Amino acid sequence: MIETDLAPDPERATGRRLTALLAATSAVTAANVYLSQPLTGAAAASFGVAPDALGAVPTATQLGYATGILLLVPAGDSHDRRRLILGLGAASALALAACALSPSVAWLIVSSFAVGLLSPVPQLVTPLAVALADRGAPGVGRGRIVGIVQAGLLTGVLASRAYAGAVGDLLGWRAVYACSCVLTLLLMLVLRRALPHVPSGSRSGQAAGGAGYRATLLSLPRLFASQPLIRRITLSGALVGVAFGAFWTALTFLLEKEYGFGPTGIGLFGLVAAASALASPHAGRLAERFGHRGALAALIGLVVVGWLLLLPGGGGLGWIVAGVVVLDVGVWGSQAASQTALFALDPAVHSRLNTLYFTFRFLGIALGSLAGTLAWADSGWSAVALVGVITTAAGLIVAVLPVGRRSGR
Repeated sequence: MIETDLAPDPERATGRRLTALLAATSAVTAANVYLSQPLTGAAAASFGVAPDALGAVPTATQLGYATGILLLVPAGDSHDRRRLILGLGAASALALAACALSPSVAWLIVSSFAVGLLSPVPQLVTPLAVALADRGAPGVGRGRIVGIVQAGLLTGVLASRAYAGAVGDLLGWRAVYACSCVLTLLLMLVLRRALPHVPSGSRSGQAAGGAGYRATLLSLPRLFASQPLIRRITLSGALVGVAFGAFWTALTFLLEKEYGFGPTGIGLFGLVAAASALASPHAGRLAERFGHRGALAALIGLVVVGWLLLLPGGGGLGWIVAGVVVLDVGVWGSQAASQTALFALDPAVHSRLNTLYFTFRFLGIALGSLAGTLAWADSGWSAVALVGVITTAAGLIVAVLPVGRRSGR
């Protein structure tokens, strides 16, 4: 249960409304990172350049996002997360407006990097949600809260491609950025009224201001080395991320070549994975009930099963649909279980733990996208599936093998 300073009566309905709002915040801000993917062709045509010239736009957004996670999310341990969320949300709305008004390709690339840089709000929202929950009942319901907020993030990621494609076809690619700018600003206005003030994990860091931020940033390598549990979960997340990135990159090639899908169809196909959004809250509870090692064994095992279902590739669309659902439930479920395990550690370092996990995760996804492209070009879908199975199996081994006495359950 979550209680707020604005509503002293700790009714369960209040906690549910605030949790839903935080999940919606993750959805909207995460969606902004993926808007450009269905729009590159239309944007290239409007600028009079080849579509390949716009390939740098989604890449710049992803690089900006990874940079933002690394440099901005640690500030959540030394500053008021509420102020950080509101500030980043308002700034990202300005970056979206810059994208909508871009007079050139170079401007759009730079603005897209800014959108990514200013969008790691979900990585601040999750520890804030856990901190709010702990004010009502310390340690109770963390897995459920993490799962619900992540379900919002996943919904935004999956819906963004379909939303961007539909609005882009109807009103043009610039309208997509303009609509997202307005939606983000409206969300920040709602959050400004609804979010309570919660002290950061490190009060001394908050008091120290910039010095606290520098200290938290410089402490990341030491934190990574401090416990086997942290190393196992972050490295396992990176390996599963490689498999995830390889799949979604190569799937586009497979659907185009074997089934004749266009950009709109490929974007809508992403909604097949929506089942994983429903599974995320249960994944957090699974980690609480059976321990993170048991939960990760089951969920990463599902990713392996998903890849086995995907092996036929062009042999039938039904195999792909089944494989996508199973694989995504495992990928996003294991992420929720991993965060639940990390948030059982010292609350003073929750933002930095999120930074470590998602930095490794996105590095893995980026590497997987490259590996999937190279595997497809060399030997087709069978090579992509081999990359997926091997990296997922490695992630499973890292996640479940005991390392040291203090590695956790």
